[in-house]
Amino acid sequence: MVEQSKGQKRQEVKMLNRKLLEITGVLNVESFDSEEFLLDTELGFLMIKGQNLHIKHLNLEQNLVAIEGLVHSLAYLDGNASTKTKGLFGKLFK
Repeated sequence: MVEQSKGQKRQEVKMLNRKLLEITGVLNVESFDSEEFLLDTELGFLMIKGQNLHIKHLNLEQNLVAIEGLVHSLAYLDGNASTKTKGLFGKLFK
């Protein structure tokens, strides 16, 4: 395994056949429904869009989430998790 220096952020995204998505480095699940998840991660906000999405596994102590369903897209909305969320949510809910 690659050794991390202190303060270095890391995230792994694993997808199997667009039906199972495992993500590490998740700090919080901001919102979710069957078509969209918004995750606050160590590397920024991550938007996941798809169909019939649901949480298969959630462990915020280990910063891990697993999502099942048909995944259409993954997009980082913000490159830095330490920026103000007001600006982000203002953009999302115009």
